Amino acid sequence: MLYRARGHVSGRLADEVFRLDPYHSKFWHKASAGRWEPETLAVLASHLDKAHDYLDIGAWIGPTVLYGARKARHVWCFEPDPEAFRALAWNIHLNRLDNVSAFAAALSQDVGVARMAGMHGEAGDSTTSLLNPGGAAGSDVLTLRFDQFAGAVDLSGVSLVKMDVEGAEFEILPTLLPWLKEHRPALLLSTHAPFLPEPERAERMAALRDQLSFYSTVQDDRGATGLDALTSDSAQSRFPSFLLSC
Repeated sequence: MLYRARGHVSGRLADEVFRLDPYHSKFWHKASAGRWEPETLAVLASHLDKAHDYLDIGAWIGPTVLYGARKARHVWCFEPDPEAFRALAWNIHLNRLDNVSAFAAALSQDVGVARMAGMHGEAGDSTTSLLNPGGAAGSDVLTLRFDQFAGAVDLSGVSLVKMDVEGAEFEILPTLLPWLKEHRPALLLSTHAPFLPEPERAERMAALRDQLSFYSTVQDDRGATGLDALTSDSAQSRFPSFLLSC
């Protein structure tokens, strides 16, 4: 109640201090203590600078957007969940970040409207997915094709793409491949094979491996290296992140 009356929580992400929305104070305290994905923030710190841009697909309430905005020249980000986007926009405003372009839309194979919901039945949590259209507390969201977006803005300066879309990566990533092959930014990809039916997991992860084979370096969050990390048993049973670079 105190934080809500004051209008913000004071916190930090790695080496940067922020004002943060009070409705997620528990999360922000965890992040401020360094207990939320320090390896993700380390990737952003090492791949972003004021001469390059950052593309964040699946921004949630904004921890990677806020941190990225302090490191990069410009941030382009997508968050389709209405509850999460409300907090994201609030956090951008609280920190007066004028180098962020945030879009309340989902990248998809088609332009239109799709239904999505959190895997745990709670609006605005970090598990909202296009793979769960019939879930509780769902929302109708606008969907866009990446080629249309990339044709409307200048993404030539993007040095890092982060994609964390709760299982939709298997459908969305192929739409980015021509652009990724042309520009070769680093890619921080979170995969969600356990959200798929078990018989499909190995095949879909193998397809990701083959699609991303133009990247010369691959490392997962446990230190395994090489493209075969994408098809390991742990990649099919966990929710790992992979850093790919040329």
